[in-house]
Amino acid sequence: MKSLLAILSVVLVILAIWYVAAVPMNIAGSLTQAERGGMEVNPPGAAERRDISGWVLAANNPQAIPLTWAEKRPVLPAPHQVAVELWETTVLKKVTSKRSLVYHAWVTLSATLLGFAIGTGLGIVLAVGIVHSKVMDMSVMPWAIVSQTIPIIALAPMIIVVLYSIGVQGIIPKAVISAYLSFFPVVVGMVKGLRSPDRMQTDLMHTYNASKTSTFWKLRLPSSLPYLFASLKVGIAASLVGAIVGELPTGARAGLGARLLAGSYYGQTVQIWSALFAAAILASVLVGIVSMTERNVLRKMGLAR
Repeated sequence: MKSLLAILSVVLVILAIWYVAAVPMNIAGSLTQAERGGMEVNPPGAAERRDISGWVLAANNPQAIPLTWAEKRPVLPAPHQVAVELWETTVLKKVTSKRSLVYHAWVTLSATLLGFAIGTGLGIVLAVGIVHSKVMDMSVMPWAIVSQTIPIIALAPMIIVVLYSIGVQGIIPKAVISAYLSFFPVVVGMVKGLRSPDRMQTDLMHTYNASKTSTFWKLRLPSSLPYLFASLKVGIAASLVGAIVGELPTGARAGLGARLLAGSYYGQTVQIWSALFAAAILASVLVGIVSMTERNVLRKMGLAR
């Protein structure tokens, strides 16, 4: 009960700050429309002057404050505007409609899951090689670290252009970008996990004359699972970001990234914010699924309560 109250308190504080912040951001546009509708603005023409801050305009025109929360194309949409847009584009639209956020979320989710599967598999294979080979540890790991220093927004167009030039289109380019972002957390977490058994445990396996394969399957792999699942939570979120970024350079017509692009082209800030919230909700669901899987697997293996 206390935790629920704490969460609700934080949400209410965020909503209050959001509503307050929307006033100075939207007041100039609201007053301009109000002036055109015959409303007196104090001082006259103030909405057109750049030397007057939004707070001053709001203080001089308190009657216009409700208008800032009802702008059709606000600079910062109010929370209820985003909530209404989410409701209309998820519940009131058919999932097959190209105006449905469910449809766009599914397009992005498909690339996310494919990229996550590729990135996770690649990360695990590299981690196993790094742990068992000093050559790979000295060569592959530094390059894996360096690869993450390149901004994905700069790398994504290059990947897409190269893949398009060899005829690879559709979901694959986005999945490659997702895999690029998701493999690194898996590599780092898996390497840490595979090396987590202490000297006493490895010596015990040597006492039993266990082979490297037996040591891997019976000691190192089970010990690495908590680390693996922790990295998978980061990886699935990063994979979603990669899928969205991969939709931006291509001018895609479907996906949450395409929804963001369309909103920016036509100045539909409410649409942009609703797509952002849809992405955040989707990421939360994916991380939650990984967390549930983690609890079930570790409980069955006796590694968690």
